[in-house]
Amino acid sequence: MADTFTFEIVTPGRMLLSQPAEMVVIPGEAGNFGVLPGHSPMLSTLRPGTVEIREHNLKIRDQIFVEQGFAEVTTERCTVLAEEAIPVRDITRDDAEDRLSRAHDALMAADTPGVRRGAERELRAAEAMIEALDASERG
Repeated sequence: MADTFTFEIVTPGRMLLSQPAEMVVIPGEAGNFGVLPGHSPMLSTLRPGTVEIREHNLKIRDQIFVEQGFAEVTTERCTVLAEEAIPVRDITRDDAEDRLSRAHDALMAADTPGVRRGAERELRAAEAMIEALDASERG
């Protein structure tokens, strides 16, 4: 079995990364799951959260915040297709708190079920972004 697999994160606007990985942890809709070389094929929806790229000793090498999308896993590759993907190191506390405030305001102003669902989705993403920053700072 190989020691690495190809790991990619793709957004509608660009490929954020494509690199060999030893292990990644992905925020699946049903809970976090780890991917190692030779993983059984699967497809999962994502929830807003942090993808952790880890070394073989489990040390976190990089963290990427993702919002909504899918993860496709094969024995040789893991591809995350996300609506939004931002390295956690590039997120500022002010931007995350501003996003959370705007999401709260949008939820309070929502006047139809469709608008409310969109505002709730944005609120979940903003809360997950704050959690990603908090976890990164605890390091």
